[in-house]
Formats: sequence, structure tokens, C-alpha cells
Amino acid sequence: MNHSESHFFSLFLFEVSKMLHRGVSGIRVSGNNNDFWDSQVKDKTEKVIVNENGFASDPLSVGSPRSRHRLTMLCLKLSLVVIVILALTGSFWWAISISTSSRGHIFRGYRRLQEQLVSDLWDIGELSLGPSRLKEIEFCPEESENYIPCFNVSENLALGYSDGNEYDRQCGHGSRQSCLVLPPVNYKIPLRWPTGRDVIWVANVKITGQEVFSSGSFTKRMMMLEEEQISFRSASLMFDGVEDYSHQIAEMIGLRNESNFIQAGIRTILDIGCGYGSFGAHLFSKQLLTMCIANYESSGSQVQLTLERGLPAMIGSFNSKQLPYPSLSFDMLHCARCGIDWDEKDGIFLIEADRVLKPGGYFVWTSPLTNVHAFLRNKEMQKRWNFVRDFAENICWELISQQDETVVWKKTTKKSCYNSRKPGSGPSKCSKGQDVESPYYRSLQNCIGGTNSRRWVPIEERVTWPSRSNLNKNELALYGLHPEELNEDTAHYKTTVRNYWSLLSPLIFSDHPKRPGDEDPSPPHNMLRNVLDMNARYGGFNAALLEAGKSAWVMNVVPTSGPNYLPLIFDRGYVGVLHNWCEAFPSYPRTYDMVHAEGLLSLETDQHHRCTMLDLFTEIDRLLRPEGWVIIHDTAPLIKKARALTVQLKWDARVVEVESNSDERLLICQKPFFKKQATS
Repeated sequence: MNHSESHFFSLFLFEVSKMLHRGVSGIRVSGNNNDFWDSQVKDKTEKVIVNENGFASDPLSVGSPRSRHRLTMLCLKLSLVVIVILALTGSFWWAISISTSSRGHIFRGYRRLQEQLVSDLWDIGELSLGPSRLKEIEFCPEESENYIPCFNVSENLALGYSDGNEYDRQCGHGSRQSCLVLPPVNYKIPLRWPTGRDVIWVANVKITGQEVFSSGSFTKRMMMLEEEQISFRSASLMFDGVEDYSHQIAEMIGLRNESNFIQAGIRTILDIGCGYGSFGAHLFSKQLLTMCIANYESSGSQVQLTLERGLPAMIGSFNSKQLPYPSLSFDMLHCARCGIDWDEKDGIFLIEADRVLKPGGYFVWTSPLTNVHAFLRNKEMQKRWNFVRDFAENICWELISQQDETVVWKKTTKKSCYNSRKPGSGPSKCSKGQDVESPYYRSLQNCIGGTNSRRWVPIEERVTWPSRSNLNKNELALYGLHPEELNEDTAHYKTTVRNYWSLLSPLIFSDHPKRPGDEDPSPPHNMLRNVLDMNARYGGFNAALLEAGKSAWVMNVVPTSGPNYLPLIFDRGYVGVLHNWCEAFPSYPRTYDMVHAEGLLSLETDQHHRCTMLDLFTEIDRLLRPEGWVIIHDTAPLIKKARALTVQLKWDARVVEVESNSDERLLICQKPFFKKQATS
């Protein structure tokens, strides 16, 4: 409303007020001229009242109380009409004269309303599921204690999958879990690192004595079964085999020993069919980070035992789909009797191995198939070895050493190698359309990937670990980032880890009285080992934990619903995986000590809730160990909803305010240890 309109309206109200307070007699409102007043006096007998002055006074005259009331109502209604007219006029002129900057404010306001609408729809969706949603979630039956959704072999066989594909990941609509997985009857909290690396509780994993000593990867046999424990201690005579084996590989590469892997540009290793993780456990002391992948196994799982030891591992298969890692991710690939027939399917498994291997990286293969003395007596073995050797040459791998059963190849550092090959002497390079940098369980491709990537940098030319984690300006430019952005992220997580650590104490869930000045004791540095970051962004949480001296490794998960910085995470010397959080994570139950999620709920909310928040939290519960921790950092409304769900999950929970941002909250939770009663 502009100035002239306001002045006119004020004069109008002033005149009306004068009329109401004068009380002038003799003013009449003609019923013939006003239908509204006709309706008020219809069917009534008009009465004439003579006042003390001798003038006739009509009952509807302004001077009477009744008529004054009616006139007041009329004036008020007329005032409302005028206000509406003036408001509409003012809005029209305001809309015409709005500036560009004002439009921006309106758009942001609209976005906030839209986000609130989506949040409200989430609430409606949760409430529409009825009272059952408000009850505590029931526990799963006993047969589900090691269950992994998306890996149902019997169901896959029924659907017609075979030739090893029945072990592949198949995530359908029925693969979600709506109950809480209980630990085995005699489950015990794992021993803290580094003791837990060498000793695990037998009851915590699904394995039999026969499986412990069965044939397979030599690292499977490098342990001792005791009454309640499986021991991987160095006192074992067979443990020295890992050290000697690692030393042999280093010498084959041209290094003095495995301690020099870092200087050769090696930091991250993909251990295929890792046995029970002894190779990675040994190299961890050399600052090397080894990710174990192996097929799903219902019993005696390599992945489950490796994670139980506090080492990086996940279920992964070469059978039919590409691994959920970016191209050019690992500095070394290792396969020691890993069970993969590299000569099968025209070498397509070797093509996938080449895709995830960095330029100048090493492929180490230990197998009876490579033993010269063995295949001289076996023509079939010789034929298979010749195929692998020739195929490796055709994808520009150089065979740099062969000793006993171990062969080491080095991937080319020059793209020109692929163009200099003889026509038809190997798979072609992938086109730009085929060469997806971060595939998500896409079918295996029969072409050489990674050659179109701007990240094609030989490992020798990269800064060595730990300086590698601080990428320079030119390296960050590959991801569209400025150094200031990474520095800001680093500073944020330094403060975050310091604050988190002070909260990770069971004392925050107790109401015990404390004397003035007393503080909760700080948790030990080795309180956590396996950490799952559900929305890792640049890997800042991982970097901050390492800088703070915590004895943890982090599985950096980049959601498929958000920006993909997984290649950046690998280039910083960390490990991670691409994942859709509306599907089950490829890991066994009870494998992480902490689950961290900053901004994940907001990210999933923006995706119009492909799954519910309860689905997400049920999956977190499956992955979390008893007495494990959950830290969720998000907006206050979403934390409020999440806090309500913790009651259904039976978690202990506290909401903590974020000092630097009044619109955000922390949800700190701990999963109780529910013990299953042994059945008689």
C-alpha cells in the first residue's frame, strides 16, 4: 500500500468515527434505497417514538443505540471491502516493480517452502503406515543372524542364475529387512585394536573347525583354532610366511623390502579373494591400506573374518558386473590363489582388473598355474598360462618378474601403448560413452577403461603417502574444487572429530551425579576400529581421524544420490565405495564400530524418499556391532524425526546442539547389546 492510499484510508476512517460519535437525530436510512436494510426490517412493524423535544424518532435513526450498532457493522464491512481493494491494488503495483534481487529472495523462500512440503510428505508417509510404525521393531529369527539382503543364493538359483552368477548381488524390492538382527548366542564384544587384529572370538563369525583348516588361500590356513578363539598371532610358525611373501613381492618389483612400497608410489591395494586378511594385516604396519574383496559365502566368509579382525573388506565379485570403484583407483592388485580363473570369458576379468588399476600400478598373481615346472607336465595348465600371459601383454602390462608361483606385471604409464598394438591383438579402448569413470554394478565391459580419464597419472609421479592426502591446486582442479574448499572441509572435520570424541562415552547416557569440575574421561584412541562414513564427500572425516591419531580405518561411502567425489577419495590415499542407501550394503551384520552420517538425511530427503528413514536406520542397525555408535549430523527437523525412530530401534540416544549452527543438531546413539538366550 503506497502513501496516497494510506492517506485516503485514514481520512475514510476519521469521517466514519465522527459519524458514530455525533449521534445526530433525524438522519434516516431509507429502506427503499438499501436492500441490506430491507432485509433487516422486513416483516417488522415500524414504531414511531416521540422524544422530549417533540420530534418523531425512527427506530432506525442514528441516535438510537440499536441503529448505531447496525451502522457500525455496515461501516466495518465497507472498511473491509476498501482494505481488500487497496491490498489488491498495492500487490499489483508491487509485483510490477519487483527487482531482480527480490525475485531471488522469493525463489529461496519458495525453495524453503518446497523443502518443508517434502519433509511434511515424509511425515505423512510414515504416519500413513499406521500404528505398527510406532511400535518397537521385532528381532529377526535366528537364521538371519548372518543374513545379507541382496545376496540370496537359493533365491537366485530359483530365478535361473548359474555359473557363479548365483553369488552375485541381486537387489530387488523384497531385499529389504524389516527386523533387527540379533548376534549369535555366545557373541562377545571384539577385542580392541591391535589385539583384535590377531585374536577373534569363534562365536562371532560363522565358521567351522573344518573350514579353518580346509584348503584354499594360504592365508586361510595361517591361523590356530583354540577353544573360544581363532588366533593369527605372530607366534604361529606359518605367520612368517606372510612376511617372507611380502618381502618377495617387494624384491620382484625392485625394492629392498615391503617397507619401501610407499616410496614406489604404492598406498592402496585391492586384495582379491583375501583369505582371512593376513596379507593386509601385515602391510598395515607399513602404512599400506588393503581392501579385501571376496564372493559372498554363507559360512567361513573371508570378508566376515577380515572385518572381525578390524581390516577393510566388503563383498565383491568379478562374475558379471563391474566393481563399484572408479577407474584408476588402486596402486596394486593382489590375487593369491584367489579362485578367479583369469583365462575365462576371453579375459574379461583381466580387463576389469586393468580398469581399477592406476597407470604404473602392479598386478601380483600367485597360483599353481604360473609354476613353470608344474605346467611343463600339464599341457592344459600350460595352455591357460599362455593365454593369461599373452592377454596381459595385449593390454599393455609388462611382465617384470616371475618366481616360483608368483608373477608380477606392471601396467603401462603411456596411453600411446594401446595405439601401437597390432590390429586385433587385444581389446579396444572404450569410447567416451562406454568409459564411465564410476560405474555402479554395471555389466562387465569388453574394452579397456580409464583411458579417457583426466586422472591418468602414473603412481611414480604422484606425491607419496601421507603427503598424498593433501592434493595440490592442479590436482583439485580435476574435480572442480579450489584449495579453499578442501581446507575448509579439513578444518571443519578437525573440530568435528575433537567434539565427537568427547561425546563417545557411555557416561553421556547415564544420569549419575558428578561433582563440580569433574569431566567424563576421554575415550581411548583405539575405542573404534571399523568406521562407516555414509556420506563421505571429500573424505574429510577419514583425514581428521588419522590426523588425530585414532586407530581407525574408514569405509568412505559416496551415495549415488549425491555428488560423486569417490575418485578424489581414492586419489587422496583412502578407500571407499559407491552405494545406493536404499539398498543393502555389501557387508555382513555387526561389522562396524561406528556409523557416521553428516547431511545424509537431507540428501535422501531431496531425492523424494525412494525409501523411508526407517529402512535406512534398520540397515544401519544391521551393520552396527553391539555397543557400537551412530552419529548423525543434520537439520533440526530431520534429527527430530530420527530421534523418534531410535525408540523403535531400541537405541540409547541423545540430541546435542551444534554451537556453530542453530539450525542443525547432532544425534548421538549407542546400540545396546541384546543377548540371545541359548535354546535347550
